[in-house]
Order: sequence, then C-alpha cells, then structure tokens
Amino acid sequence: MSTGKINTATNNGICTITFSHPQSNSLPGTLLRELAAAIETAGKDDAAKVIVLKSEGDKAFCAGASFDELISINDLETGTYFFSGFAAVINAIRKAPKFVIARVQGKAVGGGVGLASAADYTIAHNNASIKLSELAVGIGPFVVGPAVERKMGTSAFTQLSIDATAWKDASWAREKGLYTDTYETFEELDQAVDKLATTLAASNPEAMMLLKKAFWVGTEHWDVLLAERAGMSGRLVLSDFTRNAIEGFKKGAR
Repeated sequence: MSTGKINTATNNGICTITFSHPQSNSLPGTLLRELAAAIETAGKDDAAKVIVLKSEGDKAFCAGASFDELISINDLETGTYFFSGFAAVINAIRKAPKFVIARVQGKAVGGGVGLASAADYTIAHNNASIKLSELAVGIGPFVVGPAVERKMGTSAFTQLSIDATAWKDASWAREKGLYTDTYETFEELDQAVDKLATTLAASNPEAMMLLKKAFWVGTEHWDVLLAERAGMSGRLVLSDFTRNAIEGFKKGAR
C-alpha cells in the first residue's frame, strides 16, 4: 500500500505544503507525521512568511483516515498512536507562528474536515462538500472535534457528528464559518489563494505571529486534550462493531 507523499516548496515567502495519496488523499499514519513535521519546519523557516496547505489533484481534498490502516490495528497502543497523527497535524498548525491557508478543492471527510477547520483561513471550491463520517464506522470525531467546534460552533459540529452519513455542501460550510469563500472554478480558487498568500507574505511577520497567538488563546491545553481523544478513538477502533462497519465502508463509497 502506498503511503502517499508530502511536497514542500517555498517561493517569495509562501511555503506551499502539498499532500497526496492515491486513495482520495486519505491520510495513513506515516503521512500524518510527515505532514506535521513539514508544518513545523515551515513554521521555523525564516524564508516562509505564510503557509499554504493543499492536496494533489482536482477531486477529493482529503478522505480522512486510511481505512486499510484502521482495519489493521490490533491493540490500543497502535490505535492511539495512529489517531495521535491527526492530533500532531492539528497541533502543528495551531503552534505554527505563521498563518496557515487551506486550499480545499474537493470533498473533505473526517480528518479532512479537521485539517480545513484547523487552518487559520480556508478557501474552497463550490464542490467541496464535507462530512464527519466517524460515528458511521463506530468511532467518533474525537480528535478533530475541538478544531471543528472552534471554527464552526457547537451546533454545526453536533449536526455533522450525529448525521454522520450526510454530506453538507460547500455553501452550508461557508455559512457556518468553515470556508471563508468558495469559487466556481479551480482558476478562481487558485487566484484567491495566491492573492491572499502574496499579501500576507508582504505583511509584518511579528504582527502576524502575535495575531496568530491571539486567535488561538484558550487552546493551550490541546496537547493533552487531543492525546486523550486519540486514546478514545484508539480503543473504539478495536471493537467488532467498528471493524465490521469499516469493512462495509471499504466495499462502497465513503
């Protein structure tokens, strides 16, 4: 099974981090930790003034957790370690002293919604529907939940979590605050991302760093919180219910 790849390129103060995986840009554990490391490195790089997070292709932005990897988990330690990968990425975005812009070109599921929520500014295509499918496979959006709730509010997070098989369209996600703007074409989407990133790259780094800290006040406990949440998911993924549900999902669409 391919583990996917992470590509990083910095030009004119803009660090673009691109992740990809042949299975709808899903995120195996190895890729999650590489992504977290890339964000941390960009945060320390003086040449990078702003970070753009995107995925490859013109279809799914991110299908969330790798089902192949989930079904292979056989003990609590391994399960907790896997879900800690999502915690590592969210916390890397949270701690980066630079703004993170997410470019969401297509559907986002589970952990993909978490990435879009953790970003400081998220711009999407009109086809970028979202779904938190975790409950449908016997788990729950525990690790990504704090990021989703912080960005969209408790009501929207509750709707997504409970109605775990229903897609919400990009218009709904924009109304709830996940997406700042949505665009009809990929060209318009890229132009909007580039325009904002270029403006931020020319802005005062210290001012942006202080703003970033102000935006994230109240989340200082997330290192501990998300680790605890990873343990919850790591335990649930071992249940027969979850294993059977995942096998069912693998046979059909997410």
